[in-house]
Amino acid sequence: MSTPLKLYLAGPEVFLPDARAILDAKAALTRSYGFDPICPGDLAIPPAPTKHQFGLNISEIDEGFMNRADGVIANLTPFRGIAADPGTVFELGYMCGAGKLVACYTNVAESHFKRSADFYSGQIHLAEDGRKRAPDGTMLEDFEMIENLMLHGGVERRGGPVAVHAAEADRLWTDLTAFEQCLKMLAERG
Repeated sequence: MSTPLKLYLAGPEVFLPDARAILDAKAALTRSYGFDPICPGDLAIPPAPTKHQFGLNISEIDEGFMNRADGVIANLTPFRGIAADPGTVFELGYMCGAGKLVACYTNVAESHFKRSADFYSGQIHLAEDGRKRAPDGTMLEDFEMIENLMLHGGVERRGGPVAVHAAEADRLWTDLTAFEQCLKMLAERG
């Protein structure tokens, strides 16, 4: 009998008021597909003399979790803005760089470009260089991807699933439809 793959469940859920319930639901669903979940919310953090050292301790433990994992499912649902949580972005990049199994999902169906254009109230123009630019002159990516091309592309180029689901606004963090799509696709690979 083979050992189940360990999947690190990356995402901003740890910051939510009902974090434990959401992480527990994701872990149970992960187990139901035959995988062993590793949740960042499951860490025991050693005491530290300063806030800075406490943060370093968390970072070290999370990296240890990722090192033990065979892969990651990263929640790239925009968090505190138009893009994915930066910690989750680091974790996905870390796992891509380590050559591990990668998957991602979002509960917001609008593309990265659409969210970026909305940030600028649609005031996007085609510049002389042929690029779409915002009023501040910065270029906007328009590659029909759910997130920055390095995130979406990093997963897709490695053969990982990218699941997109338009969750209701009041279920943005509790709707596990896209998360389960990732689990199904990974389970089908065997």
